[in-house]
Amino acid sequence: MQHAETSTESSHEGHGHEMPVGGLAVADRGFSLSVVEAPAAAGVPGQLGFRIEDAVGRPVRSFAKAHERELHLIVVRTDGEHFQHVHPVLDRATGWWSLPWQWSAAGAYRVFVDFAPGEGANDAGSVVLSRLVQVPGMLEPGLDRAPSSTSRAGGFDVTVTGDLLVGGSGPLTITVEREGSAVRSLEPYLGAFGHLVALREGDLGYLHVHPEGSEPSAGDLSGPDVVFHAQAPTAGRYWLFFDFQVDGAVHTARFALDARRSERS
Repeated sequence: MQHAETSTESSHEGHGHEMPVGGLAVADRGFSLSVVEAPAAAGVPGQLGFRIEDAVGRPVRSFAKAHERELHLIVVRTDGEHFQHVHPVLDRATGWWSLPWQWSAAGAYRVFVDFAPGEGANDAGSVVLSRLVQVPGMLEPGLDRAPSSTSRAGGFDVTVTGDLLVGGSGPLTITVEREGSAVRSLEPYLGAFGHLVALREGDLGYLHVHPEGSEPSAGDLSGPDVVFHAQAPTAGRYWLFFDFQVDGAVHTARFALDARRSERS
C-alpha cells in the first residue's frame, strides 16, 4: 500500500515522468494549516498546537481515521535532524490539535500534518500540509548526510535494500536484525508492521509510503523483512525514516538514498 500526496507548491520543476512533490504547501484542496503555536525557544516545555481550516477559514472538526489515527504529525529540522512522528489530540469544540512539546535544539523545522477529511468533506483523499517554524538559538551542525543504507536504532541493526526510482515504482526491503539474528517479532504499529517517510533533501518534499500486504491483526508478528513500493517525485537525495515496534517500544531507523531514474522513464 502506498500513497504519495501532491501539493501546489514545489521548488523543483517536474520533467518527463517526475511527479509533483507533496507536503510543501500550507493550503491544498480546500484545506489550510493555521499558524503553528509552539514554545518560543529550545529547552522550554509547552504545547504545540494548530488548526486545520476549510476554504472559508472555519475549523475542521471531522476527520477519517487513516492508519488508526485521525491525524499524523511529523516534525523534522530542515537538515534532517530531530525527526518525530507523533499524534496530537483534537479538541472537537474548537478544532484545535495540541500535544505537550519541547524543542530539543534550535533551527528551522518543517511541521507536516497528514490527514483525511471526514464525512461531509469534498473527496480530497489524504491531504498533507506543512509550515516552517523557526526556533531561535545557536545552531549545532547535524550529522553527515552521505548515502547510507544501514542504521542503528534502539539496539537493532536495520538495513534497506533496493532502489528509489523516478518514473517507476521499485521495491525497498527493510530488514531488522539484533545481534546478528533476524528479528521476527515486529508488532503491528498504527495498522502496519512499519511506516516509512521519505523527505527530499533541500526542501523536505514529502513522500509517505506503507508496506505491501494486508493490515495485520492484533497479536500478529512479522519480520525480519518489511517491503515497500515507493516512487520518488524527482531525482535527488532522500532521507528515509522507518518506524517499527518491538515489545511495545517504537524505534526509528534513518537512511539516506539517492533516487535514480527508472530505465523505463
